[in-house]
Amino acid sequence: MMKALFNNLVISFIQLLPRKFIRIFAYKYVAGENITDVLNVIKTLNLKGFAVTVDILGEHTSDIMTANNIRQDYEYLITKIDEQKLDCNLSIKPSHLGMDISNECVINNMTHILQKASDNNNFIRIDMEDSTQTDATIDLYQNLKNNFDNIGIVFQAYLHRTEQDVKSQINIKDFNVRICKGIYKESPKIAIKERKKINDNFLKILRKLMENNVYVGIATHDLTLIKRSCEIIDKLKIQSNKFEFQVLYGVPMSGWLEKHLSKNYKVRIYVPYGKDWYDYSIRRLKENPDIAGHVIRDLFRK
Repeated sequence: MMKALFNNLVISFIQLLPRKFIRIFAYKYVAGENITDVLNVIKTLNLKGFAVTVDILGEHTSDIMTANNIRQDYEYLITKIDEQKLDCNLSIKPSHLGMDISNECVINNMTHILQKASDNNNFIRIDMEDSTQTDATIDLYQNLKNNFDNIGIVFQAYLHRTEQDVKSQINIKDFNVRICKGIYKESPKIAIKERKKINDNFLKILRKLMENNVYVGIATHDLTLIKRSCEIIDKLKIQSNKFEFQVLYGVPMSGWLEKHLSKNYKVRIYVPYGKDWYDYSIRRLKENPDIAGHVIRDLFRK
C-alpha cells in the first residue's frame, strides 16, 4: 500500500516538472525523436542479442494528409532497416494511420506499408488499442491477411471476449499473434479486473495457441507470468522457433532477458520513438507505476 502511494505521488510530481527534466528519464524508455536516434538504439540492442519492434509514437490521427505522411515515415524506416541489415520489424497502431478517418484510409496506408515490408522481407504487427477499436482492428487484420502473409495481430488477455476472438482466428494460415495483458481502462462489463484472473486467462490463451502450433509473442513484464509461461513451454515441449518473449524498452526485468537468451529463446524489445515522447512517457508511468521508483533514482543520479 505504501509503495503504491509513493509511486503515485512520484508520478504526480513528475508531471509538474518542465519537459527538459522529464526528458532525462523519458529517453530511457523512448529511443529519441527521429529516425537516426531509433536506428542507433536498434543497432545497440541487436548487438546484445535482442530483436526489436519499432513503433512511431502517436494515435488517433484526424486528417488524411497526416496519416499519409506517417505511412511514408514507416516506409522510409523499413528501407533503412533493410539497408542496415537490422533485426527489426514494426508495430503499428491502426488509428495512427487513419482508422478514425475512414476504413479506406487505413487500408490504403496499411497496404502500402505491408507491400514495402514484403519487398524488404519484413513483418508488420497491428497493435490493438482500446475496446472501441477491437472489432475494426480484427476486421482490418482479416482484410489485409487475404493479401499478405507478413502480418500479425495483438490480443489482450484482460478482455472477456479475447478467448473467443482467438478461437475465431486460430486456424488462419501463418497466424502470428502477440498476447499481452492489456493496458487501457475498460469497464468491468467487458474486462477482467483481478490480476490473478487476468493472468489465468493469459495462460489459458497462451496454452491454446501453443497447442495449435501458432507463433506467439509473449508480451509481459510480470515475472510470475513469465515463469508460468516457461512452464507451459517446457511441458508442451514447444520449439524455440515458435515463440518469443517481448518487453518494453527500458523496463527492468531482473535478469530475465539474459536468462531467455541463454536458453536460445528469442527476445524482442518494443522500442517507441517520435515527437509524441512526452505523452507516451506519462501514460507509461500511469500504466506501470512501479517504474516510478526507477525514475526517481534516475533523476537523483542525473
